[in-house]
Amino acid sequence: MAKAALTANKHVLCEKPLAMNSGESAELVRLAGEKPHLASGVNYNIRYYPLCLEARERVRGGGMGNVLHVAGSYSQDWLLLDTDYNWRVLDTEGGELRAVADIGTHWLDLAWSITGLEVESVCADLQVVHSKRKRPKGEVETFQSKQRTEIDTESIPIHTEDYGSVLIRYRGGARGTMWVSQAFAGRKNCLRIEIAAQKNSLAFNSEKPNEIWVGHRDRANEMLIRDPALLADKVRPFADYPGGHNEGYDDSFKMCFRDFYGSIIAGRTGPLATYPTFADGHREILLCEAILKSQRESRWVTVGEQP
Repeated sequence: MAKAALTANKHVLCEKPLAMNSGESAELVRLAGEKPHLASGVNYNIRYYPLCLEARERVRGGGMGNVLHVAGSYSQDWLLLDTDYNWRVLDTEGGELRAVADIGTHWLDLAWSITGLEVESVCADLQVVHSKRKRPKGEVETFQSKQRTEIDTESIPIHTEDYGSVLIRYRGGARGTMWVSQAFAGRKNCLRIEIAAQKNSLAFNSEKPNEIWVGHRDRANEMLIRDPALLADKVRPFADYPGGHNEGYDDSFKMCFRDFYGSIIAGRTGPLATYPTFADGHREILLCEAILKSQRESRWVTVGEQP
């Protein structure tokens, strides 16, 4: 569909994943490169929390010094029980990776968006918590199965991971670690990321999206509360409400679309794009393929490594 739209000279903002494999996503990147006048984006909304954009300005601006390491997680509990079911648990429907591909890619994209660091290689360990799940005879919507009772079910085998941990080596020497879980009781939708740099550090928690922790070695730590008046000039247009008026998850989608449509209006497409591009979507698919290969072969895998 994305290829057909671009071929018809239409702008495209695609949900992730951009494609089913890196061969398909590479083709889309090539096609987008041939049509730089068209906007070709991927909806990585998490990077559009105002304080995530603020973190990007501080890290990429160089004020924190070189990044030493990045750590964090993305945890949910909607698939904690073996009676929790959704089409995403089926490798025939959603692919061989689930937790990493579904929510881990948001974390990986955010880490890249903030730091600009490219992943060189990965070492992954994945866990299937429930090798069998009880599938309702009749589909259920995402996050809705736990609200239903007395459902007629059938037991089905599960091959996609509920949990995954990934060690990361970035180009240039920085290190990272990420773990994801969709079977973590009490965590509804919690992305956490910490950036450790030479001069200070930053920490963000998506369940408290209107604050960011700033760590120091030789003076008191800080808590920056989202307030347009306190944000960098480039970030301010992505914070609509005055200080003390919270912005949340739904606003991050609005801001992603604002950047996408604003880029079209300003002619800021192709190499000038500021929104998540097809190249970003392709990067995430390459990472997923490397993570899956690492799990299967129990070793470090270089991103983009061929069989």
